[in-house]
Amino acid sequence: MKIYFNFKYVIFWIIIISTSTLYGGNSTDTAISWGLVLMGLFGGLSLFLYGMNKMSEGLKKSAGDSMRNILSALTKNRIIAMFVGAFVTMVIQSSSATTVMLVSFVQAQLMTFVQSLGVILGADIGTTVTAQLVAFNLTDYALLVIAIGFGMTLFSKKDSLKHIGESVLGFGILFFGMKLMSDAMEPLRSYGPFIQLLKGLENPLLGLLVGTIFTALIQSSGAFAGIIIVLAQQGLLTLDAGIPLIFGANIGTCITAGLASIGTSREAKRVAIAHVLFKIGGVVLFIFWIPAFADIIRSISPVGAGTGMDKLADELPRQIANAHTIFNVSLAFLFLPFTSLFANIVLKIFPEKEEEKGIQLVTSHLDDSAISTPALAIDLARNEMSRMIRIFDRMLEAIIEPFKTNKSLQDKYRPQLSLVEGIVMREEKLDYLDEHIVFYLRKIGRKELSDRQIHEVYGLMSIVNDIESVGDIIEKNMIPLIAKKSVLKTDFSDEGKEELDIFHIKVSKQVSRFKDAFSTLDPVKAQNIMAKEEKYSNLESEYRLRHLKRLRDEREESIETHEIHMELMDLLKQINVYLASIAKTITNINTID
Repeated sequence: MKIYFNFKYVIFWIIIISTSTLYGGNSTDTAISWGLVLMGLFGGLSLFLYGMNKMSEGLKKSAGDSMRNILSALTKNRIIAMFVGAFVTMVIQSSSATTVMLVSFVQAQLMTFVQSLGVILGADIGTTVTAQLVAFNLTDYALLVIAIGFGMTLFSKKDSLKHIGESVLGFGILFFGMKLMSDAMEPLRSYGPFIQLLKGLENPLLGLLVGTIFTALIQSSGAFAGIIIVLAQQGLLTLDAGIPLIFGANIGTCITAGLASIGTSREAKRVAIAHVLFKIGGVVLFIFWIPAFADIIRSISPVGAGTGMDKLADELPRQIANAHTIFNVSLAFLFLPFTSLFANIVLKIFPEKEEEKGIQLVTSHLDDSAISTPALAIDLARNEMSRMIRIFDRMLEAIIEPFKTNKSLQDKYRPQLSLVEGIVMREEKLDYLDEHIVFYLRKIGRKELSDRQIHEVYGLMSIVNDIESVGDIIEKNMIPLIAKKSVLKTDFSDEGKEELDIFHIKVSKQVSRFKDAFSTLDPVKAQNIMAKEEKYSNLESEYRLRHLKRLRDEREESIETHEIHMELMDLLKQINVYLASIAKTITNINTID
């Protein structure tokens, strides 16, 4: 029903705009009906942008997970990183989505900031593919493409085919929007004031300003490049006017990324700053020789048939697409050897900030702007959950120490806090992250997700709650035992202390296995945790019997510490059981292909 409703919405606009075009857009009268021109222009633009968004969403759904994995695995070499960035952006049709992935990988320390710069340069190349596709002028076949895409979306049973169909549908709507804009602007070919207005864009600074502002407004350099090509298809632009507009589009898209980074992590801001520096630097290098650059583009582009405006209309779309591509490719190869230098400049502009000591109730990875790309948003949620696991691991590491000595202990990582204060502080962090991650996952769950993604989102919610519950065991149940132990005159027996220490080490190893299994949602590693849980439960039973034997032998220290010993061992066992339950959730996530 949801697909049908969305398509009805599109059909409604198609009928309205097509009718207006039919009754006025192709009029041969010398007087221009501005109402019909504007209706066709803005209606066509709406469909164009909607189609581009639809195509991008379909591609992201069908390829988001695999693109994320490719990007994280193949970015060690800067040249490979550039080609990977170009390929990923070409597939998902969004340099912004690629940037979000980069930020998450840098924050998760899967790559360095320097390595991300190569991917940024590649992503700029990937954005030019849209312009190259649009320049083919497939508007006559737009309705056929829409029919094919809708058929695939409606009748395909596999999610992967539905997502491809959604992309094809968006591709068709994009070209249909282009046709409507092109038809609406046809009367303007003979309207002198409009031609003079566009000719004024040959002034590089004016064209640059218009391109920057318009791209920032519609938030897509690919979409604005498409609009420029539509103007070119009517012969309304010269190449010398189109090139500054393309340069402006490149600056406009990085301004959008810069605005989106406000309020995000320092890594995100650095990526945005690097993007701005690359684009502005490239435009400064090219803008002073636009006529020569235009001559180069003409020499490598196909020659059109006809004369005058018809010849321009035949040649210009491909020339503008080529200018867009060559500018970004040149930029990438020009700046690639100097990524380390750029990284140092960015780090000086936006240096590392020394973390404030004390409690910091903040999220490090969650980014609302990524929710429109569910695969990336899920990845960010998992990065934040990995942070939760590290916090819990430190709590578990610390909690055993007061039972091994009667000395006053300080927190290992925050020396200004006592050991108990450090544990309480981390439990507050777990509570905070639990609330915010679950809320973030709920927002992701309201998007259109594949069956696998739905399964993963709800599985991650379950894991978040389990991690928080394990933190509660340490803070609410184990910490009170420290006070009880401190008032006793007697320590654990040597055997009892050794058994507690060994069992704590075993549970800590389970946490390490959990870290590894969760980082890749590896079902094999998860099953290993489940197998170890049974083994360690048997070990706990064996230690329990040994302790009871010491009681039977009336060992004084065992009698004095009996309640604390048994409760502490039982709580460690509960943590072991929780970890096995989480491991089972990980294996369940992987049951959906």
